[in-house]
Amino acid sequence: MSLLPFQFALRYLFARKSYNVIHLISGIGVAGMAVGTAALVIVLSVFNGFKQLVSESLSDAGATLVVRPAAGKVFVPEGEAFDWMMESDDILSLSSVLEEQAFLSYDGRQSLARVKGVDAVAEESSPLQDHLIDGSWQLHAGSLPRAVAGSSLAYSLGLNPRFVQPLEIHYPSRTEAVSLSNPAASLRSVKVQLSGVVSVNAELDAKLLVVPIGLMRELLEYEKEVSALEIETDKAPQVQKILQERLGPGFRVLDRYQQNESVFRMMRYEKLAIYLILVFIILIVAFNIYSSLRMLIIEKQADTGTLRSLGAPEPMLRRIFLLEGFLVSLLGMGIGLVAGIVLVLLQQRFGFVGMPGNFAITAYPVSLKAADILWTALGVSGVGLLMAYVPSRKI
Repeated sequence: MSLLPFQFALRYLFARKSYNVIHLISGIGVAGMAVGTAALVIVLSVFNGFKQLVSESLSDAGATLVVRPAAGKVFVPEGEAFDWMMESDDILSLSSVLEEQAFLSYDGRQSLARVKGVDAVAEESSPLQDHLIDGSWQLHAGSLPRAVAGSSLAYSLGLNPRFVQPLEIHYPSRTEAVSLSNPAASLRSVKVQLSGVVSVNAELDAKLLVVPIGLMRELLEYEKEVSALEIETDKAPQVQKILQERLGPGFRVLDRYQQNESVFRMMRYEKLAIYLILVFIILIVAFNIYSSLRMLIIEKQADTGTLRSLGAPEPMLRRIFLLEGFLVSLLGMGIGLVAGIVLVLLQQRFGFVGMPGNFAITAYPVSLKAADILWTALGVSGVGLLMAYVPSRKI
């Protein structure tokens, strides 16, 4: 393909125009594309930063892999597959969990909570203990059970590790018939004293109560059953595949994404929505390129007439102005990409834009990804090509 159209387009891009208004409108188009491109890079990077924060908080609340029954709530971890888990060198730790929604009461206050019973392995190595804000991470005081609660749950019930009054946990009996005359008599209850308070994220802080698994088995009337097995491993994909094959369709082996699929899906949809909104705004701003190109076509009618006289075909003339408009959009996109990347890197390094309110982090989190830069470049260049194509067809 001849470089002549590109040479003409490049000359028109930087040459002086007869009318200053064309310069002005072209400049506005370049500035608009630059601002829109930079905004895309920055906003997508902020989404990445918040996603990373959410992932970190969820990783502290859950295990690398979780084994759950495909049907029902509980199972007994017996068989060859479970024996393999105990013996495998790829599995760093294996803990049993028994959890259920239960009713809590304390000093006249009531609340529903997700009560999670954990074994001695989790009691020793749970990452929740790194988020302790009051009291101590202690699920046993000698032979007596203790509990650790989420901060919002503790606040709503008036719980404090320094208080001696025990917390009561209630759950309907699985083995006794419900009395219609006195339903409360069908509730099983256990008492436990609070030893600590943790703060991980808003959802867990509002509903989590951690207790020993023995206490939960007493409450739920189970002997060996568990509701899940939590696995820590450095080889999650390989272990997940092997475990799913060994356990069969009766169990689900979930990684961190699958454990919180709804959260990550919502964040992905929000990011896509913001991307489309910003691309639409860039499309509106790009009408300045359309206007400046239409005016340039009118100004260069003498040039196009001369080129026709010299034998230039119509497709070549259209290509000149198509490239001219596209170069304007590429110039704005290039400036915007550089500005956006530099600002994101500065925020990562210095955190000059702070988070409002009282948060654990002091500055907006950002994370720059090559895929976001690629999608930004594709979206902005697509808009620029469209705005250049329409007026160039009217030569």
